[in-house]
Amino acid sequence: MNTKQGYMICVWLLYGLICCTVSSGRGTSGVFDDDYYVTWAPDHVTRLNAAREVHIALDRRSGAGFASKKAYLFGKFEMQIKLPPGNSAGTVVAYYLYSNQPNRDEIDIEFLGNVEGTKYIMQTNIFSNGYGNREQRIHLWFDPTARFHTYTVLWTRFYILFVVDGIPIRAHKNNAGLGIPYPRRQPMSLYASIWNGEDWATNGGKTKISWRRNGAFVAEFRELKMDACAWNGNPRFCKASTPLNWWNQRKYAFLTPTQTSRLAWVRKYFLLYDYCNDKSRGIPTLECSHRL
Repeated sequence: MNTKQGYMICVWLLYGLICCTVSSGRGTSGVFDDDYYVTWAPDHVTRLNAAREVHIALDRRSGAGFASKKAYLFGKFEMQIKLPPGNSAGTVVAYYLYSNQPNRDEIDIEFLGNVEGTKYIMQTNIFSNGYGNREQRIHLWFDPTARFHTYTVLWTRFYILFVVDGIPIRAHKNNAGLGIPYPRRQPMSLYASIWNGEDWATNGGKTKISWRRNGAFVAEFRELKMDACAWNGNPRFCKASTPLNWWNQRKYAFLTPTQTSRLAWVRKYFLLYDYCNDKSRGIPTLECSHRL
């Protein structure tokens, strides 16, 4: 082995060591307090099953929330959630990534409470460089209050994919090459909360919260998983195409035929609102004609 070969081997060994160090915190233990902290109203947060499950409550006094201890740049984020049953009109349960900057990036999932007997609405939205207004809403095809369901956000340098029980419900393409902002520079933490959104959440704010005489509205969370690149201040590690950062590999640049078919099924039967189809907003944005 010559000197040059030896030098290159050392470089790759060092790179591997750095990557492993950077990614050592990428996974989650499954224990709430190892990976998350309560952001507000700790008296409205309950840990169960050795802190592998957490409930957050909304009553007249307060809502509640929690967040990840680390920030991430790209990865897969997943939770099992069971929503408040009965008449939950006016309530909002949110699960989102957020950069906490003035020109914030944000990836939202919001469950808009419903009048008992009607279907829950799931709203998604994406902010990039402080600009949002990219709402889509669907009816869920099941009762999200009867049992836990899995909600996933896959955030890559190619696209953002929202998934429910393994079925894609929305894909947002990275069109930065067209001059359209895309969340790709700001690390984001994972948040979850329940709060009073009666000013807008149900029927445009016409239906208010019917406060329960006993108890509160409770959202239940478990299986809080993150397979993501923990932020260490250097974006190139999170943007590298490596086995650890599997979502950055070219084979994940496009949806599979099965994903495309399932996404089309959701859009055909369950889509309620798409900002790209909202004529009141005028001419659709450039990104609407450059979708996956």
